[in-house]
Formats: sequence, structure tokens, C-alpha cells
Amino acid sequence: MGRYVIRRCLQAIPLLIGISILVFLMLQMTPGGPLAIAEDAGGRMTAEDLDRLRNKYGLDDPLYIQFLHWGTDLVQGDWGTSFNTGQPVLTMIMDRLPTTLLVTGLAFTLTILISIPIGLLSAVRQYSFFDYLSTGISFFGISIPSFWSSLMLLYLFSFSLGWLPSVGLNDLRQDLTGWAVFWDLIKHLIMPVSVLALTSTASLTRYVRAAMLDVLGQDYIRTAQAKGLRERVILVVHALRSAATPIITVVATELPDLFIGAVIVESVFAISGMGRLFVDSANLRDYPVLMGILMLASVMVIVCNILADMLYGVFDPRIRYR
Repeated sequence: MGRYVIRRCLQAIPLLIGISILVFLMLQMTPGGPLAIAEDAGGRMTAEDLDRLRNKYGLDDPLYIQFLHWGTDLVQGDWGTSFNTGQPVLTMIMDRLPTTLLVTGLAFTLTILISIPIGLLSAVRQYSFFDYLSTGISFFGISIPSFWSSLMLLYLFSFSLGWLPSVGLNDLRQDLTGWAVFWDLIKHLIMPVSVLALTSTASLTRYVRAAMLDVLGQDYIRTAQAKGLRERVILVVHALRSAATPIITVVATELPDLFIGAVIVESVFAISGMGRLFVDSANLRDYPVLMGILMLASVMVIVCNILADMLYGVFDPRIRYR
């Protein structure tokens, strides 16, 4: 297992280099540029001022020189400096990352806790009222865009009923202490976490149901039933473990998807996380920050896939790593 993980990590290096080149070129092809706002300032910025800014940020160098400078600094631990704020990119990301991890982590946990039991019961009770109900709700959840469900929850629970706060993760108007701070955080998290978990729970429930239906028709399940094993043991120990491989594959893609979905949710609910930082940086053409966020997301996708490959061998004894 150790050699396999090392080999996969080494294989990820050229993949990350290719991704970084592609992302860098795509950012350079976008309309405008880091100095677009300064160029639109009219007489407040002279041509000499713009030339000095281009020279300061290295924007007058050829593209391959800019990329080599960025890549060399990244390897040395320097993620660059924001064109907008002048702060180190790594510092800006680390300030926002805990907030995004909190929201996406809770949404991911909620997705696992809800989708696996519902998908399992839906497969066991195929064509029952519960199966039809869960299937209908799943299709409904998959078809709803995150921004629309966010706005609907805001309208219902914040503007109409006034039960939940609408923006941020804390109430700056009150000086809270003790358990009041924790309860205030919970109230602010309910809607963003629910929106993120809605689509992932709906899609994962369908995958769990399909994987379980495929396993429940196998001969060894009927053999276990003929031996008189308890239904709970058959479902959890035998069926669910055998169905874990496709489920793990889907789960491995859900966490990066939640990270991407945070872009919309954090923008709607005004949460100061990575998603909102990405949107603000995109509007300002802040290339170093965008490169840092996109590379972090790429690393997260690769890590999740490596973890999924490792879990295959844990749940399926037929898989061996050599």
C-alpha cells in the first residue's frame, strides 16, 4: 500500500504541472486583465503609471517567463502576492479556508449520514411507497440549482418567517458569549449547509440505491439468506461492503463538488470563505489569487481520488496493490 501511494503521488506531479499550465493560459485568455480597472480610471492613471505597474507585477514579461516565475516561487512556498490587496496569496487563502472547510465538511457529513441509509432502504424496499418517495425527492433535489434553492430558503426562513439570519456566520450586532456564540453559529450554518447537502444527498442516494440493487441480486446474498443470517447482517456486512466500491467512487467526487458549490452558496449568503474570495478575485482579475485557489482545488481532487483508491482495498479484499 505504501509503495502504491508513493507511486500515485509521483504520478500526480506531472498532472499538476499540466493543470497549472492549462489554468494559467485560460486566465490569460480571459477578457481584460489585472490592470483593467486601473486602465478604466481615466486621467487618474497615466501611461507611465500603468507601465510601472506592469513592470512591478511582471506583466510585461512573455507568458512563459511569467509562468516560470510563478512556478518557481510556488515550489519555494511563495504563492505570490495579490494584485488587489498586496497581501500574500497563501495568507489570504489560509484566512478563508477554515470557513469553507467548516461549511463543506458539515454538508459532506450530512450527505453521508442521510444518503446511505435512505439509498439502502430504498433498494431493500424496491417499488414501495418509500422507494417512490425517496426517488421523487432525489430527482427534485438534483434538478434544483443551488442559487435558486439558496434564494428560496432566504425568502422563506429569513425574510418571511424571520427564523434564521440571512448573511454571514455570526451576528456582529450583538456581543455574544458562551453557548450563545455556538448557537448563533449553528443558526447561520443551517441554510448554507442545507443547500450544499441537498444536491449531493440527492445524487448519492440514487447511486447507493443502484449499487445495492445490483448486489442484492447476487448468489452469495441469497446463500446468506438461506443460512438464516439476520437481515441487518446481510445488508451491512455483506451487501453494503460489496457495493462500497462504486459508492466510494461517487463520494470521492462529492467533496470537490461541494468545494466548487461553495462558490455560489458563499456568494449568496455573504460568507467570507474560499468561494467568495474566488468570485471577488475573478471580478478583479486577481490572477495570483485565482491560480492559488484553482491549484488548491486541483490538489484536493487528486487527494480525494488517491484516498478512494486506498479505500477500495479496504472494502474489497479482491483488490490488491502491488
